[in-house]
Amino acid sequence: MTKAEIVNEVAKATGIEKVTVQTVVEATMESIKGSLIKGEPVYLRGFGSFIIKHRAQKAARNITKMTTMTIPAHDIPAFKPAKSFMGAVKGEVEE
Repeated sequence: MTKAEIVNEVAKATGIEKVTVQTVVEATMESIKGSLIKGEPVYLRGFGSFIIKHRAQKAARNITKMTTMTIPAHDIPAFKPAKSFMGAVKGEVEE
């Protein structure tokens, strides 16, 4: 599903104009990105968490040149789905 499809779905479900929905979706995504850039995780209850994961420095090999290189430590954004969301995707019924 693309961002445009999300905008269409939300506009249909709520009856709000697509332009307004697109503005809200864009603002939501910018807010999430801004929080992650600051190093703050974003928790959406029942959906999941957007977090920053730290990757340690490691050695890697370039097999075409037969050399070893060092990949520096870095942070990457990640998404961890909520248990209820994972259960729904797996087809488990909640009671």
